[in-house]
Amino acid sequence: MTPDESRKLAEAVRDACHKAAKQGYEEAAAGGLCHEGAVEASLDAVRMVDIKALLASLAEGKKPG
Repeated sequence: MTPDESRKLAEAVRDACHKAAKQGYEEAAAGGLCHEGAVEASLDAVRMVDIKALLASLAEGKKPG
């Protein structure tokens, strides 16, 4: 893997985790969970990021989303 490919992979993983955490928190908070519960939900969302789909979209030259 080239340095540029490594950077793109790292950025894609970071972006996917950020998006999952934000969405997980917002959905949990809107559902009535307290802050601590919403944070736990956001961390669970990060754990559920589909790495295979992320890698497949990168291999196809698409921006993951």
